[in-house]
Amino acid sequence: MKMLRLCAAALLMMSGVAQARPAPTSPAVATPAMWRVRDADTTIYLFGTVHVMKPGIDWFRGGVKAAFDGADELVLEIVEPDDPNVMGAVMMSKALAGDGVALSARLDDPARDKYRAAMEANAMPWQAFEGFAPWMAGMALSVAPLQKLGYRADLGAEKVLRAAAVKAGKRVEALETVEQQIDFFATLPMAQQVEFLNATVDGLPEMEGEFAGLLRYWQAGDPKKLAKSMNESLEATPQLAQILLIRRNANWAQWIKTRMDRSGTVFVAVGAGHLAGKGSVQDQLKALGIATRRVKE
Repeated sequence: MKMLRLCAAALLMMSGVAQARPAPTSPAVATPAMWRVRDADTTIYLFGTVHVMKPGIDWFRGGVKAAFDGADELVLEIVEPDDPNVMGAVMMSKALAGDGVALSARLDDPARDKYRAAMEANAMPWQAFEGFAPWMAGMALSVAPLQKLGYRADLGAEKVLRAAAVKAGKRVEALETVEQQIDFFATLPMAQQVEFLNATVDGLPEMEGEFAGLLRYWQAGDPKKLAKSMNESLEATPQLAQILLIRRNANWAQWIKTRMDRSGTVFVAVGAGHLAGKGSVQDQLKALGIATRRVKE
């Protein structure tokens, strides 16, 4: 999947739950990838997640479940507010462009026509987005098709893990705040926001197949294929890759290095794209002199 659409899909947790398709009669067993960092008194598991899923995928089992059960705390990218209106309010406070330029006026003629058609095809009036920054429209266009295809945020791995942690009385922490995560998009230069929106519109026809492929690689625990599916866009958009992936991976690796100074067992769950390919969290840890080892089923 193109990196831009993948990053937008990663924030689908910020929107409403889609209507589900009927679940398969028998669950599909998944074996997603997981890594471990360990010293004498500290163990940190790194688990790659998918933020939205369809019903009928049995992944919270085996080695993943055992690692989670043995952990003292769960660490996610963000901890969502219990009140979804709080998340919506934060997004809206950052979504308005504020410079008086209509969103569609930022696009050239061919791109404008394609954008308006895409919005209408997904039952979103483009006129209602004219005061918004392009990143917000790109986000909305990344969410809507997946919802229509039956992907649900409430089945995403983070939701399942957090619910299990709360039930077990585990501590739940976050690597980033909600505001920080939204700002990765909201503070992009306007030219890159337009690029993000145009790339999202251009990729809509292939979204179903590409996201399904991404999910298959995740289910099979195949980070190499996952990385390969992202390489072209990472190379084509190096500035965005730095902002949305590489720098964050480096920050998280530093967090892990610091956390190794304290004892305990931690289960860290972040988007699978952050644990795949060049510049991954594992690569960043290696640069810090910390080895990671893949945990096999």
